[in-house]
Amino acid sequence: MKDRKEERPQIAISACLMGQKVRFDGSHKRSSFCQNDLKPHVDFHLVCPEVEIGMPIPRPAIHLVDIGSKDQHNLRAIGTKDKDPHNPSIDVSDDLYRYGVEKGQQMQNLDGYIFMQKSPSCGVFSTKRYLPNGFSDGMVSGLYVQGFRSVQPLLPVEEAGRLNDAGLRDNFLIRVYAWHNWRTQVQADLDKKQLIQFHARHKYLLMAHSVEGYRQLGRLLSDLKKDSLENIALQYITGFMQALAKPASRKRNANALMHVCGYLKRFLDHHDRVKLRELIERYRVGQLPIVVPFTMIQHHLDKHLSDDSYVRKQAYLSPYPQTLGVRNLI
Repeated sequence: MKDRKEERPQIAISACLMGQKVRFDGSHKRSSFCQNDLKPHVDFHLVCPEVEIGMPIPRPAIHLVDIGSKDQHNLRAIGTKDKDPHNPSIDVSDDLYRYGVEKGQQMQNLDGYIFMQKSPSCGVFSTKRYLPNGFSDGMVSGLYVQGFRSVQPLLPVEEAGRLNDAGLRDNFLIRVYAWHNWRTQVQADLDKKQLIQFHARHKYLLMAHSVEGYRQLGRLLSDLKKDSLENIALQYITGFMQALAKPASRKRNANALMHVCGYLKRFLDHHDRVKLRELIERYRVGQLPIVVPFTMIQHHLDKHLSDDSYVRKQAYLSPYPQTLGVRNLI
């Protein structure tokens, strides 16, 4: 059996994004990033909730309508017509939500999920919410997504369209690989030592996203006898994923980079220290991508510090495979 610590990240993905012709009109929405760049590094699990609840290809279009009922299930996925904004004879609301709950329960070993944007089933941030009069009124999550996330609220999720933004792509990959590390190295064999080591390895990654989040999590781990280890671990990973959810700013990244440089000061001469500070400052003000100071810092770390040193073990230095090339763009 394959060692769980060696497996690749497991990512569920809307099937149309991988080129399957499963959309309502029989087309696909193939994502070049997912198919060409990300696929060599992860294992994808393809899902099309509309097809899997029994809808045909092609099929009538559906959209989300807020029917204004006092019932909690007031958002409905119903059919559309050319001249009539709604076709209530088609209503797959309950099927989509229930299937999301079912998949969330079945797919417990995921590290992330990439959804098709604007979809009434799979949109996360960009699905239009319609009123009974046919006018749109804001954005909501699709019903399949709502069901799935009710079971796995901490799992990193993103829409394919938003992954065209380099900063959001970086943040999603950071969260996927951090969650993968948690799932395979801590959750799979929970003990106090693993929990403390995980926090230590992610110190500067956390600081780049939220200094206060890092401090709060440190305080949580300062007394591991105040509650069961399972409860503390749940509180920890909840706070951890919330801290990483907000992309790191240039200012916070620059601050984390300066902290890492502190481990090199006794090895570098004045010229090298000044050069490093200059590269970090140029990154901070937007003149350079982050890969430039990272590469220089990594060069000095490789030269002066052993592989098992505290700073060389930091997830911040390599949160995901460098061959993805994202850091060249941010």
